[in-house]
Amino acid sequence: MVLEKYILAVITTNPSKAPSGAAVFHCEDKKEMEIIAANLEAILDGIAHALTEELYVIVKH
Repeated sequence: MVLEKYILAVITTNPSKAPSGAAVFHCEDKKEMEIIAANLEAILDGIAHALTEELYVIVKH
């Protein structure tokens, strides 16, 4: 079995909302979260998805 889709990172302003099992980046505010998500998207060659206003995930498709 080969994994083709998976979560690379989680970016959040609310640490209690972050799941375990992935790299989690805690940010002070929404602006910082958007900057970190954009940078990680490029670095990790993934896609950023906003799940809520306080939670982004970077996934590999």
